[in-house]
Amino acid sequence: MPIELYARGDHRCLMFTDLMDEGGEAVQANQFLIVHGDTGAILDPGGNLAYNELYVGMTRYFPPHRLGAILASHADPDIIASLDRWMTATSAPLYISRVWERFVPHFCKPGKTEGRIVGIPDSGQIIQVGDWQIVALPAHFLHAEGNFQFYDPVSRILFSGDLGASAASGRQAQQSVRSLAEHVPRMEAFHRRYMVSNKVLRHWARMVRELDIEMIVPQHGAPMEGPAVQEFIDWVEGLSCGIDLMSDANYAVPAGATRLRRNHTGAALLG
Repeated sequence: MPIELYARGDHRCLMFTDLMDEGGEAVQANQFLIVHGDTGAILDPGGNLAYNELYVGMTRYFPPHRLGAILASHADPDIIASLDRWMTATSAPLYISRVWERFVPHFCKPGKTEGRIVGIPDSGQIIQVGDWQIVALPAHFLHAEGNFQFYDPVSRILFSGDLGASAASGRQAQQSVRSLAEHVPRMEAFHRRYMVSNKVLRHWARMVRELDIEMIVPQHGAPMEGPAVQEFIDWVEGLSCGIDLMSDANYAVPAGATRLRRNHTGAALLG
């Protein structure tokens, strides 16, 4: 069953946390359904393991032909590998960075995406879904080259993609975090490896401080709300990560490889 992040009037934000738990081989990932009246949007729909339950969850609120948008923060498999099935079952357009708009058709059968991919410009945009709007916010290199987060001004939820991700099971991801201190150990290793640099994090922190954010909801792990929202922004603003931590030691030829030679037939020999 989905977790209701927000429900007021005809607007709902639902989070599915445990659709990827089958067999324990796939990384935990959250998928999102935003309902507004008789339409809505799917956000980061995930892979084939997530498709059936997410599709059924959507049809409880509106029929497939009423889906107004599929929103993808970037083009990783855990974000959009089920695209072929969504392109078949609905007529909704896919909104994704222009960086990825010619790559995502590889997830689909020929012709499925024709005329249905909307490339979001690097500066972001306001996306109209029925009589509701959602904001695509630039989040490039956090972690993908073309990356967007989505801010819902009705619920004041920032759907932050991989930024804010934490290590958790599907059940653990259902419990929101209000204080960051105990949550940092579940986040730190991921952010130091997957976020590209502190410079980009500082740009992001400056941008989101302009928004009224009630909750930050990542694509992996638990949402952050209350005091944890500003604590998280402050934490990443000072975090060294990615290329900040790289040195010659990270780009060394593997031991023994310099002894590899090729004979005149091209066969690899050790010598």
